Amino acid sequence: MSMDLSEFLDVFLEECFEGLEVMESGLLHLDEGTDLEEINTIFRAAHSIKGGSAAFGFNHISEFTHVMETLLDQLRSGKRQVDQATVDLLLASVDVLREMVEGLKTDEAPDESRVAELKQQLEAAVNGDGGKSDQGLEEHAPDEKPEAAGEPRSLRIEIRPGQAMFQQGNDPLRIFAELAKLGELEVETRASNLPVLDDLDPTRCYLEWSARLTTSATDDELNEIFSWLGDECRVEIAPAEKSEPTGSKEADRKPEAAHAGEEKAASGKSAPKAEEKKSPSKGPTLVKSSAGRESSSIRVSIEKVDLLINLVGELVITQSMLNQVGTALMHQGGPEAEALLNGLAQLERNTRELQENVLQIRMLPISFAFNRFPRLVRDLSHKMGKQVELVLTGEQTEVDKTVLEKIGDPLVHLVRNSLDHGLEMPEVRKAAGKPEQGRLELSAQHESGNIVIRISDDGAGLNREKILRKAIEKGLVDEKEELSDERIDNLIFQPGFSTADKVSDLSGRGVGMDVVKRNINDLGGTVSIHSEPGKGSTVVIRLPLTLAILDGQLASVGQETYILPLISIVESLQVQAEHLKSVAGSTELYRFRDEYIPIVRLNRLFGVADGTDDLLQGLLVVVEAEGRHVGLFVDRLLGQQQVVIKSLETNFHQLDGISGATILGDGQVALILDIPGLVDLYYRTLNSPAALAANS
Repeated sequence: MSMDLSEFLDVFLEECFEGLEVMESGLLHLDEGTDLEEINTIFRAAHSIKGGSAAFGFNHISEFTHVMETLLDQLRSGKRQVDQATVDLLLASVDVLREMVEGLKTDEAPDESRVAELKQQLEAAVNGDGGKSDQGLEEHAPDEKPEAAGEPRSLRIEIRPGQAMFQQGNDPLRIFAELAKLGELEVETRASNLPVLDDLDPTRCYLEWSARLTTSATDDELNEIFSWLGDECRVEIAPAEKSEPTGSKEADRKPEAAHAGEEKAASGKSAPKAEEKKSPSKGPTLVKSSAGRESSSIRVSIEKVDLLINLVGELVITQSMLNQVGTALMHQGGPEAEALLNGLAQLERNTRELQENVLQIRMLPISFAFNRFPRLVRDLSHKMGKQVELVLTGEQTEVDKTVLEKIGDPLVHLVRNSLDHGLEMPEVRKAAGKPEQGRLELSAQHESGNIVIRISDDGAGLNREKILRKAIEKGLVDEKEELSDERIDNLIFQPGFSTADKVSDLSGRGVGMDVVKRNINDLGGTVSIHSEPGKGSTVVIRLPLTLAILDGQLASVGQETYILPLISIVESLQVQAEHLKSVAGSTELYRFRDEYIPIVRLNRLFGVADGTDDLLQGLLVVVEAEGRHVGLFVDRLLGQQQVVIKSLETNFHQLDGISGATILGDGQVALILDIPGLVDLYYRTLNSPAALAANS
């Protein structure tokens, strides 16, 4: 049979990235007096990456990780104290290691000079003050008496792996190579479980091993060699008799004789009891004993999940069509019609439950996006000389995987902007009566079927006078135009807008905030900023929970049906004549609360000939786009429902003002409106040469 190694490689890469996240998170929490378990966690992650990369033959990764592992071992043994320089070096090494792993995925070679430089720095640290004496170990654990060096002992090691050992990327030869480094090793292979050739599966392990090791290594050093084996692998370490051979036929027939610390010689006589034999060992040690434990999760490719979601979407559409038929048959009456309606009601409940559960498969906690910021804030705050406290809340709030992947870059822009522009230098904060340490908070929560992310800081806030002056210089607003504070604040999302006095590698190049808005709009969301001078700013991002299903408001324009995303709707109202106002002959405005908003006639914008022209006979749907309100004029509203989004680009091409399409219960195709794109289309049409000529 053939093996698809690419599948195993994909699993290995995913586990590497997970291990790197664990290492980075743990290193960010390291400081003086850190719990030893934190360092052990980092060490185990590095050890797993080293073992897996060696099993796949990625020696450049395993060798680099080995040096990191050695330095971490000095930290956990107490030979080296945790300090800022060591943490910085290990964090930089994690970055290099991540580049090396990503290179395996993208077939791009990492920066060899940087890899060599970091490896040299790690080796220098390992061979420096961290390995010159054991004084740190004695101070770290005065009550523990370490194993005395130069007192070799003889150990018997029984290795009984699970059959999935090879599939998990483990190589027994590497185990024995590591054991051989600790002392004199003899190994015997037992093949009593080997099946006949016809039943042999080359991806499974049928062998067991019995080894005799003479070493002065500690139990911890021995256990660490086996710590990255699979959950089903069972390893026993016990003192060995001086006259005991490495393996025997009796041991081959009855490997369980070593269970619970009891040993039997080939003659059948009992071995001396543990208390009668003096040995530095603490007795039999079970390193792994997880046989029979089943995994609580499986890895499934995202393509399979997407296919399943698409099929459920088709099922939702079919069920909606059947409801239309059922409604028509209801008027005929009779037991058959009643039974059909009951069945359709049950189908609707089951379909809704199936749809919700399938969508949950793609949902991931937003912590996957938040986890990068402790490192980012730490590095940038040190670089800028600022003191910053980062607070993360709502990290377990779940969001669609696609949304999660695309929200990362906008969040990075916003966090960097808060660090650079928002939070002041310590001396400035102190002079203003604030704590020298600034506060930056990222929060996420569900609100009304959407996910709301807030990035808040207690910095200086936005300088509205400076923003307005820049906006007038760039021609974004008229000098005589009166703008609300909220409108002024949101001018920073305009393309090329920047108030930075000097260009830096963090900001001031006129890019960033407009990219944030565009990326969030592409996800069907909105972004706005609220600021209070001297007290700080808060950026609010609203996003749909998933990109596969949309909560929409159905509206008719003539014979056409359009779907407006509920996330963008502010209010629906009947047009009142006294609130209407006309500008330049054709631009229509409507007084909505304390502002005049433009009226967008969808029938004219989309060329629907039979749409209502009388504003008093239709409805105005007030939507929010780009920090301002716009009124969409429609004939009537038809109700709200969840719709399955179908991409137009797949089978047609992208249309301005349209984000996608869906199929309604009656089989009719309805277009889903892209509110920000629709507003842009309206203003482009309004300022077109034809429109300007008509208004002149």
